[in-house]
Parts: sequence; structure tokens; C-alpha cells
Amino acid sequence: MTQAEKGEAAAAENGKDKERGDKEKEQRGTKRPIVPAAVPDSLQEQIQSNFIVVIHPGSMTLRLGRATDTLPVSIPHIIARKHKQQGQPTYKDSWLLREGLNKPESTEQRQNGLKMVDQAIWSKKMSNGARRIPVSPDQARSYNRQMRPAILDHSSGTKWTNTAHHPEYVIGEEALYVNPLDCYNIHWPIRRGQLNLHPGPGGSLTAVLADLEIIWSYAIQKYLEIPLKDLKYYRCILLVPDIYNKQHVKEIVNMILMKMGFSGIVVHQESVCATFGSGLSSACVVDVGDQKTSVCCVEDGVSHRNTRLRLAYGGSDVSRCFYWLMQRAGFPYRDCQLAKKTDCLLLQHLKEIFCHLDQDLSGLKDHEFQVRHPDSPALLYQLRLGDEKLQAPMALFYPATFGIVGQKMTLLQQRSQGDPEDPHDEHYLLATQSKQEQSAKATADRKSMSKPGGFEGELRGQSASVGENLYPPEVELGPSHGDCIIGGNESEEPLTTHMSRKTAVSQFEGKALGLDKAILHSIDCCASDDTKKKMYSSILVVGGGLMFHKAQEFLQHRILNKMPPSFRRVVENVEVITRPKDMDPRLIAWKGGAVLACLDTTQELWIYQREWQRFGVRMLRERAAFVW
Repeated sequence: MTQAEKGEAAAAENGKDKERGDKEKEQRGTKRPIVPAAVPDSLQEQIQSNFIVVIHPGSMTLRLGRATDTLPVSIPHIIARKHKQQGQPTYKDSWLLREGLNKPESTEQRQNGLKMVDQAIWSKKMSNGARRIPVSPDQARSYNRQMRPAILDHSSGTKWTNTAHHPEYVIGEEALYVNPLDCYNIHWPIRRGQLNLHPGPGGSLTAVLADLEIIWSYAIQKYLEIPLKDLKYYRCILLVPDIYNKQHVKEIVNMILMKMGFSGIVVHQESVCATFGSGLSSACVVDVGDQKTSVCCVEDGVSHRNTRLRLAYGGSDVSRCFYWLMQRAGFPYRDCQLAKKTDCLLLQHLKEIFCHLDQDLSGLKDHEFQVRHPDSPALLYQLRLGDEKLQAPMALFYPATFGIVGQKMTLLQQRSQGDPEDPHDEHYLLATQSKQEQSAKATADRKSMSKPGGFEGELRGQSASVGENLYPPEVELGPSHGDCIIGGNESEEPLTTHMSRKTAVSQFEGKALGLDKAILHSIDCCASDDTKKKMYSSILVVGGGLMFHKAQEFLQHRILNKMPPSFRRVVENVEVITRPKDMDPRLIAWKGGAVLACLDTTQELWIYQREWQRFGVRMLRERAAFVW
């Protein structure tokens, strides 16, 4: 055998040994790398995305799935926890009920709101040019009051969740059907777009984070079939609200990386993900959720901080308003109670099937609905309704109709309180600006304040400079909707210079803006006329709170009628998009998170577990795709 042949034989033997060793390793259970080296790029990308979990936590629904999934898993974002001791009082987070409904002024405010709704219905003509004839609730009341339910079946077909084995906690759909007599506390960890912190049981930051960890871990194991011990091979994309609490986001990221054990995370804003999911480069994103509505202008993947607004009402408020209107019309299901979860589910369902925003549908109409509660017979009710089906969703445009008194109804992006772990924040940048920069800024501010239009000049100067991050956004109220800011006068005057900024903000935040006014205000806070034009021609509505028949045409009409005349002339068409690519608007933001997972640029945004362990929240300032 020649030397060359010997070498070849040795190499072949080595190759066989290596193969045998690999097989043995595999049998011993050694994990193979997620992405083998010799996989083609397209397939490699797919494998990568298969190991990325996209999480979109909402106030009512949690949506999560692999980035490669067509649709996410959607489960009610709720947990029922067993009492630690016998005999302790039961605590339940409310769903349709909320603070501020039982104040002495609530009824009067509700009635005034309803008058405005009725006036608006009457003033807008039907498509045939005729005025809509209002229907009084009295016309339906006598019919509804004499209605008695028909028994369809002696068993409703629904059952309370079986808790005979005393599970420590119950999650999602099962938690909604925990018998009220069982010893379980009910918690919704997110309310009105932020962590549900309160002085009651389970209301501390630690308790709420523990609830989130259990719900998310349960959903990942049960629906995605990923064992928790394998999360070290997975990464996570987390969607957060546009107006976010830095402390809360920091704690959730810490929980995902250090407690759940994901290997990496990207945090991005819901509005930007909504534009990715709908395939739009720029849009005024209107997210109408169950508990809150947020409005924000997004341009080329950047959410403009000045334009962010959060309104403290959503779909659940419409459901409660619809119940109040049905009660005025003699709602025949008299045992309905807003404190019961099963009745809340029924009212949400009735709102979804009966309510609309179509001016042409008028007059009294007969309906029927079923009540199927556990331990009760299945009942069929007859119901006659008139304008109530249109009045309830219109409360989104006249929120006084919700009758909420003494609550903060409009929220702007707040200035951060500062974090000892993150010394180089906006406070630091502001304090270390050179004197020259500060005096130049002061001169520019004085010039802009002397221009007509008040804050607009200041706004435009800021958006192009680092000042966007330095100054609290409360100074960034748009000029042309004095009525939104000052509190109800219809004049177009800018804010008077002697009115302190703080007063302007508190008055603005105390007032419940209608959805159309909030959109106009948000667009008006954009830095340039070109951007404003772009936003008027692309208003994207996502979330499940405005999924009413003819909602798109209705909102379009409201915006066209109320937009400033100067823009009415130059904007070719105001376009409201409610179902981009015919997709379910509730899933668009999640879909955008899945798209984000596949973008090349996302590779620079990952925060890995080891980095977080070492640098903590500073990694969010370094890597977040938005200004942290």
C-alpha cells in the first residue's frame, strides 16, 4: 500500500469514527445547534423564525405564537388563583365595571352625552338624502317588558370549570368559568394598557408579574407545545404599548429573560408593528382595544413621540353603554349583572352581533338571543331594539355617554421618573447640555413662541433635534384644536401664553376626547405639513373595539368633516383602513411582530440574556428600535 493510499484509508477511518461519535452523542441527548452550518439561507431563516415566539399581551386577550405561524393563539388574559387560607374573602378584578360610574354627576353626564349622540344622528342624512327618524326607547319598552323567556333545553350545555382537584391556578377560558362559589381570586394582570397595580390582593408589582409569568408559561407549554426547559433555545419578540411605563417594561423584560429563560428579546411598539403587519410604510394608527384606545402617527417604522395619545376607554365601555341603553328599552333578561363574568361575556356578544354604525339602518327591529349559563336551563329571549344599536358605538365619539366622572381619560407620553440603573437618560442629557446649546435653544424657543400658532414652531424644532427626548411631551400639544386642550370651547385660538403648560396638560388629560378629535389632535402634532398629509391619507384602525358594520365609512365622514379647512383643500383623499389585506384587525399588530422577526435589520436589535445580566436596562437604551 502506497503512502497516499494509507493516508486515504486513515482519513476514511477517522471519518467513520467521527460519525460514530456523533451518533453516540445524539443518542446521549446532546442538543444540536439550532441552525446547522450547511443549511441554505432561505431554510435557515425559516428555522430561525420557528425558534422565535411573538407575544402581544392585551388587557383582555393574550396573543402569542411562533413567528412562522399563520395565526396566533388567542386566550383571555386572566388567571384565577386559589385562596391561600380557608375563609378568606374573595377578590375579583372587575371587567365591565370601573371607577367613576357611580358619582352623583354620572347620570347627568350620560344623559348629556346621549343628547349629543342623538343630535349627531339626526344631523347626518341617510344615503337617500332623508333625515333619520329617531326612535324613542318607550316604543320598545312596553313590548320588551312583557317578554318572557322560552326554555330551549333544561341543560344549558355549559359547565363551571372543574376545580375538584383544587388546582393552584386556572387560566384563560377556564378562569372565566370558575364557579363564583369556589374559593378563587380573579385577576386581569393588564388593565387599560398597563400593569394592573392596585392596593387589593394580588395588586403589587411582584404579584402581577408572577401572574403574567404563569399565564404566558402555561400558554407556551399548552398551545405552542414548547417545554419550559427548552426556552433557552428560543427568542422572544414582545409588543408594548406606544405610551409605556419604563419601569414596567424593564421588569417584564427581566422576567422573560431571567425567569422564563428565553435566550434573547426584541421589544417593539404596537403601533409600529401594526404598520408592519398591514404593509404600510406610514400611517396614523388607531388601536381600539377592550380597555383603552391609543392613537399615534408612525412614519417609516418610527412612532412620533409627540403624536401619542391614550384614551381610557374601549370596547368594554361600549358593551356597558349598550347594556344601559337596552335597560332603558326594557331589556327582558332582568337577572343580568355587570359583576358576573358570564353576563359580561353575553353583553360583549350582544354588542358584537347587534351594534353597527350604519345611518341607513333605522326603525324598530325584533331580535332574539340565547342565555346559556352553567347550572341553568338554556333560555331564548325576544328583544325589540331601535336606535340603541347605533347609539352605543357612537359613544366612542361622544365619551361623555359612558358616564365616567373624575378619572384621567386622556394620557400623553409622560416624562420618565429616572432609573438609578440607567444614568444616561434624558435627565442626564438635559443636565449635561452645554450652556451654549441651552441658550441657543432658548432663543429658538422665544422666536417660535412669537410666531402665530403657539407651540407649533417649538414642536417642529424639537422633532428634528435631540430635544424630542429631553423635554416632557406635555409641551407638545398641537395648536389648531384649542377646544381639545382648553376644555370644550369651539374656538380655534391657540393656548394663551400666560397659561402654564402644566395647567394646559392637566385640563387636556382630564377631558375625555372623542375618537375623531383624538385622531385629528394626533395628526396635528406631526412636525410638518407633508407628514400630516401623509397621515390623513392613511388612517389605520386596528384592535377589536371598532369592528362594527360601516365603521370605516362613518369614521371617514367624521374626519373629513372635522379636519382643518387648509388640509381639506390639499389632501386628495382621506382614507380609513379597517381591514388591510382583508385581515382580522385584532391580529395585525401580532402579525407585524412576526414580520419583524424575519427582517434583516432585526438582527441588530436582539438583547441577549447574558448582556441583560451584565448591563440591565441600559441594553434597552442601546438596542430598542424606538427612543427609550
